[in-house]
Amino acid sequence: MRSSAATVAVVGAGPGGLASAMLLAASGLRVTCFESGAMVGGRTSRVVLDAIGGGGRFGLDRGPTFFLMPYVLEEIFAATGRRLTDYAELTRLDPMYRLILGRPGDQPLTIDATQDVEEMSRRIGAIEPKDAAAFGRFIRDNRAKLDLMEPVLRSPMRSALDVVRAASPKFLPHLNAHLSVNGLLKKYFSNPYVRLAVSFQSKYLGMSPMECPSIFTILPFIEYEYGVWHPTGGCHALMLGMAQACEEMGVEIRCASAVTGLEFEGEGRGSRVTGVRTDARGLEKFDHVVVNADAAWALKALIPERLRPRSDSDSAMDAKKYSCSTYMLYLGVDGEVDLPHHTIFVSSKYEQNLRDITHGGTLSDDPSVYVCNPSKLDPTLAPEGKSAMYVLMPTPNTRESAGKIDWSGNAESVRGVVLDQLERRFGISGIRSRIQVEQAISPEEWRAGGVIGAINHGATFNLAHNLGQMLHKRVPHQYPAVDGLWFVGGGTHPGSGLPVIFLSAQIAARELCKRAGVRYAGDRLPSEQVLVRPQAALQLAGG
Repeated sequence: MRSSAATVAVVGAGPGGLASAMLLAASGLRVTCFESGAMVGGRTSRVVLDAIGGGGRFGLDRGPTFFLMPYVLEEIFAATGRRLTDYAELTRLDPMYRLILGRPGDQPLTIDATQDVEEMSRRIGAIEPKDAAAFGRFIRDNRAKLDLMEPVLRSPMRSALDVVRAASPKFLPHLNAHLSVNGLLKKYFSNPYVRLAVSFQSKYLGMSPMECPSIFTILPFIEYEYGVWHPTGGCHALMLGMAQACEEMGVEIRCASAVTGLEFEGEGRGSRVTGVRTDARGLEKFDHVVVNADAAWALKALIPERLRPRSDSDSAMDAKKYSCSTYMLYLGVDGEVDLPHHTIFVSSKYEQNLRDITHGGTLSDDPSVYVCNPSKLDPTLAPEGKSAMYVLMPTPNTRESAGKIDWSGNAESVRGVVLDQLERRFGISGIRSRIQVEQAISPEEWRAGGVIGAINHGATFNLAHNLGQMLHKRVPHQYPAVDGLWFVGGGTHPGSGLPVIFLSAQIAARELCKRAGVRYAGDRLPSEQVLVRPQAALQLAGG
């Protein structure tokens, strides 16, 4: 019976590809997953650093370090008859993160964000007393907003009609399409630093809160409602657990096997994808192809322009709005680092820093920087007495910085800016002398690919999430111009970030199963199991 099932090629073993493979295999389809990198995960793979002279091995997540809304991934495991907690160990962090808010001409404000809403209200009140009570109202309003948004987040968006069908009329008052995140927060909080404390999450989308649509005030709410989690071994450990589940169900995962092209038959609306090409095996035939590579890059690199509508031509894709990029430093450091698990420094010239990134294409003199210090909690990531440090500086993408920043020629000076911030803003003295091993990734390297697939314009958070590129305006899950071709990942609806990428995989897998005439595994779950938010049994630890 299995041999007669439809065959599916998944291009990319990132979170969207692995989740799709799990769901499709559980639905009875035969799945082969192709990954260009040497390990699964894509941008959620692992950086392994070996210190010279036997100094030990350090492990760091390459991309995502925050794990939010674990119940979404639990749904995917449940659809296969498994439990996430059998494949990964999760620890809820408290504090969720530390915020260091720079202030011109004054000492920074420091606030540790806690999931305890009453305590967080008190901490906000220490900054601005009249804003304390507003925090509870903000949480209640966004709880209602997310509940009303959930059908939209879980439904395919092929046209404006799909939006209308999925959205409750009660959701319209929460839309506030004319407001940015910062604009909506002004209705709750008078203090600009309080607004920063509940709006920096726009950076998860690679956007400024001054430009990010107000609908995304749900991002900080999600953290306070469902917590911030650390998987032992980092977020890459989730990918390893998903890959294990895939292989248990018969999915063939081929790492170091880049897809160099897709095979098509027919022209125009009658065209169909029929297989994938790799250097190692040439053409292999499949009934369906699910693309989990960077969506904009994949459209340009894998699908001939003659098969795409004009709105998806190479020039049209390049002209779309894109997120920022990131400069990364992965460090193996001698000694312990006195920082919580997550620490975010917000520039003292925050609005100028955002303009430099999104419009100026330049680097700021006091840039925002994020540090993940996971080995303080997780001893699997660094040798005893040492620390693995993940350092991220948001930067312009390569389109915005073209002709303004020579990422290769200025590599040492960019590194110096980041290390200066670690000393000056994070209080890590002597950091340069403590580094035993390191690796850097610039926006240009994100653009070109290498150990993972290429990213259009080096925009690590994918297509921007402005109103003109949300919902049915993103790359569709079922590509309408080519039969049998599907997309998942941050370039599709609902957008970027691990939880919504997992939702993207659920949508695409359900639609593909419908097209293949098989029952979608996720529909076999009782509704109360699908929507459960099980967190009480998971471990809680300080960050």
